[in-house]
Amino acid sequence: MSDLASRLDQFIDRHVLCVGDVMLDRYVYGQVERISPEAPIPVLQTQRETATLGGAGNVVRNISALGGKVYVIGVTGQDQTGNDVTAAFQALPNVTAHLLPDPSRPTTQKTRYVAGGQQLLRADYESAKPVAPALEERLIAQIANTIRNVKAVILSDYAKGVLTPALIAETILLARESGTIIIVDPKGRDFSRYAHASYLTPNRKELSEAIGKPITSVAEADEAARTLMRDLHIDSILVKLGADGVCLVRKDHPALHLHTQAREVFDVSGAGDTVAATLALALASGFHSAEAAELANIAGSIVVGKVGTASVTRDEIAHALMQGEARLAEDKVVGIASASDIAERWRKMGLKVGFTNGCFDLLHPGHVALLRQARNACDKLVVGLNSDASVKRLKGETRPVQNEAARSAVLASLSDVDQVVIFNEDTPYELIKALRPDVLVKGADYTVDKIVGADLVQGWGGSVVLAQLVEGQSTTGTISRMTR
Repeated sequence: MSDLASRLDQFIDRHVLCVGDVMLDRYVYGQVERISPEAPIPVLQTQRETATLGGAGNVVRNISALGGKVYVIGVTGQDQTGNDVTAAFQALPNVTAHLLPDPSRPTTQKTRYVAGGQQLLRADYESAKPVAPALEERLIAQIANTIRNVKAVILSDYAKGVLTPALIAETILLARESGTIIIVDPKGRDFSRYAHASYLTPNRKELSEAIGKPITSVAEADEAARTLMRDLHIDSILVKLGADGVCLVRKDHPALHLHTQAREVFDVSGAGDTVAATLALALASGFHSAEAAELANIAGSIVVGKVGTASVTRDEIAHALMQGEARLAEDKVVGIASASDIAERWRKMGLKVGFTNGCFDLLHPGHVALLRQARNACDKLVVGLNSDASVKRLKGETRPVQNEAARSAVLASLSDVDQVVIFNEDTPYELIKALRPDVLVKGADYTVDKIVGADLVQGWGGSVVLAQLVEGQSTTGTISRMTR
C-alpha cells in the first residue's frame, strides 16, 4: 500500500479550528425541455431540492468527512436559513459550532439551479457588510478560547464581513504565539491583511488580482507567490491552478508543481474548500508540506467529479493514491540522463537520495527487506537494475529467468522504490557517478571497501549503509529448488 495511503488514519481526531463565512448552499435540480415564451431563457422543470453547508461550512464538512475534529466559529442571521445552518452543523460528527447571531444581517444563502449536471443560474441572498465592533470582539474572544485546543487554524474568507482586518490580524497573532499552523483561503485583491500567515491557498485568479497582472504559467505563479511571501512574511503559498493542479511555493525550495489527476469535471463549487481543509488536516496530522499538498491536490481532483458542494473521505483519497501509483509505475523506469536530472531536483528540494542495485531476478523476501531498509535510509530511492545482457554475463547463460522489462515493472510497482534505472555494465559505477546519491545501500554480506561506488559516495560526503540480510533467501537457491 502507498505510504501516504497507509498513513491517512493519522487524520482521525486531529483538532482543527475553522473561522469564516458560513453559508447554506441550496441546489434546485430539474430538466430543461423548452425555452420560455416570455424571454429567451430555459424553463427548469423542478424535480428535487437539496441544501448543504457552504463557505466555511464546507471546509468543516470536509474535515469531518476525513475524520478530523473541528471547531467552527462564525456568524448567522436570526432567520430560518440560520436555523438550517445550525442544524446542519449539529448533524455532523466531531463538530463543535460557535455561531454568533447577528439580527442585522441575513444568513448567507446561495441557490444554484442545475439541469443535466450543469449549473444554469445562481441566486445569492447575503450581506457583505463588516460585523459590528461588539460582535467582532466576541468572535475574537471565542477564537482565543478555542485556539489552544487545535493544531491548525483555517481562515475561510468569502468576503461576507466576518473576517475583518482586526479579526484576521488577531487570529494570526494568536496562532503564531501558540505555535499553531494558520492557513488562509483568501479573497479580494488586498492580501496585506493576511500578513504573517503560515499558508495562503489562492486560486489562479485570486493570485493574479493580488499582484495586478495575469498568471498564465506555473513559473509566473511561482514568481508571484514568492513576491507575496517576501512582502507579507508568509511561510508558504499553495496556488490552486484548476486543471493544471497545484503549485506549492516554499522558502528555500524550488516550486513543487503537482498535476491534477485526470477525471471528468462536473462541478467546481467548493473545490477550494476541500483543498484548504485537506491541507490543514494533513499539516495538523504531521505530514510534510509536500505530502500535505499532494493529498490536498488529490482531494480537490476528486471533489470536482461530484455534483454540488461535496466532501471527500479518506477511503476516496487512498483509492486515488493507489490508482495513481498503478499509472505511475511505468513512469518510474527512466534512463540515466533523466534519472540524474530528477535526482538533482530532489536534492534541491532538500530530499536525501538513496541508491541500491542488483539483478532482482525472481523477487523474494530478501529483496523486499533490502529495499525497505534502503528506503528507510533516505527520502527517495533509486534502484539500479542490471540489464539482461549484464545478468547473463554475471550469472550464466540460463539467467535471467525474467527479462529486464518484467523485472523493472515489478520493482516499479513497489511503494519503497521511487525510480528504476537499467544499466548495461557489469557494475553500477558509472550510474552512481551520474546520480551522485547521498546514501549507498548494499547487503551486509559486503564490506564497505568491496562495495562498488562506495569511494564515490563517501568522497562527496555521502554515507554507505549495510542492510541486514534475510537468511535462506536467494534467487539462485530458489531456482535450484525448482529444478530438483
